[in-house]
Amino acid sequence: MQTPTSLKTGDKIAIISTARKISQEELKLAIEMFRKWGFDAVYGRNLFRENHQFAGSDQERTEDLQWALDDENIKAVICARGGYGTVRIIDNIDFSKFQQNPKWIIGYSDVTVLHSHIQKQLGIETIHATMPINFPKDGNENETLTSLKNALHNNNIQYTINSHPLNRIGNAEGILVGGNLSILYSLIGTASDINTDGKILFIEDLDEYLYHIDRMMMNLKRNGKLANLAGLIIGGMSEMNDNTIPFGKTAEEIISASVAEYSYPVCFHFPAGHQDDNRALILGRKIILNVGETVELQFTESKENTNKMFSALKKSSGFIIMICALFSFIYAAIKLIKYLLG
Repeated sequence: MQTPTSLKTGDKIAIISTARKISQEELKLAIEMFRKWGFDAVYGRNLFRENHQFAGSDQERTEDLQWALDDENIKAVICARGGYGTVRIIDNIDFSKFQQNPKWIIGYSDVTVLHSHIQKQLGIETIHATMPINFPKDGNENETLTSLKNALHNNNIQYTINSHPLNRIGNAEGILVGGNLSILYSLIGTASDINTDGKILFIEDLDEYLYHIDRMMMNLKRNGKLANLAGLIIGGMSEMNDNTIPFGKTAEEIISASVAEYSYPVCFHFPAGHQDDNRALILGRKIILNVGETVELQFTESKENTNKMFSALKKSSGFIIMICALFSFIYAAIKLIKYLLG
């Protein structure tokens, strides 16, 4: 997987919407926070357009995403909000310039379409994280925002959370993939359908009927998406709905039953998804997952950080070799002078 370049002070972040419409007022807090972080947030030209529930027509949303991907001055692209609509434009996007010059793509929910497509087709890491519509109303930085900032700076990220009664103990390593369960379900069999073999799968969802959670998990299972996982992480299963005649299980119990026959570690209630505590996850990067009395998730070093380390090591090694050579020369000179002086 390729790692986009870390952001630095003065870098531009494009705010666009590939799905639902949004107002300028709803983005004020996010703009202020990005400025505090030293970034220059810029709007897509069509961001505040309206086409029924969408942020402009399919063509207008396509134009904004294409601009954000192609413009070399843009160093990261964050979707203002989710909703529905990204799948309507994904096949109209030309990713050739983005592939040559990767940048961070950020968001969750409907943005899972972008995450999945980019990982499947391009092999580039993306950030599953909060979006401007969800920035805290008090204007303060919380753990959710700090995790996003750390991801944008490519800092090492690790989380420790409390255990859950349905967790399955174990350790795993693998590339993290996934996102919103409903979106993943809708992408099966398409060009954006992810390969889960040997991966650690993350899923979350909001406002679904419990029988539909069961239907989606059965679909993933029948399509071979669950059998060969290295591990499974379940984020928020928020505001679930039931029928007059109850389904009989919670969303967590449905998921647990769906993977009961497998042996990989399973973690429930990870702080990510449609909830206030929505920690950044770097999709496409290898993680180490330890599920025990607590749950520990640690991202491995990115290729960018590894390259920096080797570069620094090479420089330091060269310096050490030069110093050693200098001392060897001085030592040899002293011995020669002693010999000549008899």
